[in-house]
Amino acid sequence: MKEITLQTSFSVFDAKDALPADVLELMDQAISIRKKAYAPYSKFRVGAALMLDNGKTVLGSNQENAAYPSGLCAERVAVFQSGAIYPEAKILKMAISAASDTNTTSAPIPPCGACRQSIAEYEFKQDHDIEIYFMGETGKVYKSDSLKNLLPFTFDKNFL
Repeated sequence: MKEITLQTSFSVFDAKDALPADVLELMDQAISIRKKAYAPYSKFRVGAALMLDNGKTVLGSNQENAAYPSGLCAERVAVFQSGAIYPEAKILKMAISAASDTNTTSAPIPPCGACRQSIAEYEFKQDHDIEIYFMGETGKVYKSDSLKNLLPFTFDKNFL
């Protein structure tokens, strides 16, 4: 048996206001769209904002459905919308903010597993890393230089 060690690294910003100006604007858009999420069941709202290489910004919020699991997470709404509207554009940066209607979320909240896989698909498709910034409602913001930090063992088309 051989053991391997994987290491990931993240940049940590003490607060949203410490972000670079372009990312702060992106995070503010994620927060704004988060407030419009349709989350009557979980009471957990997520907003995602994507910065594309064509200068456009694409937004997404989670959309729930009484027939679980028919809803979609904010990250996938934004990524899929980007792919549909701007199929040739590369996603450069993604900002994510999550909040609960029932308690304050102060820890950074990363994308779920299904969203990680979807984001990974677009990193492979565009052959370019996506910077991912994520936070709760308040508090620190984590930055990952690539989805590979969040999902080191990715499943891609090379396995098919």
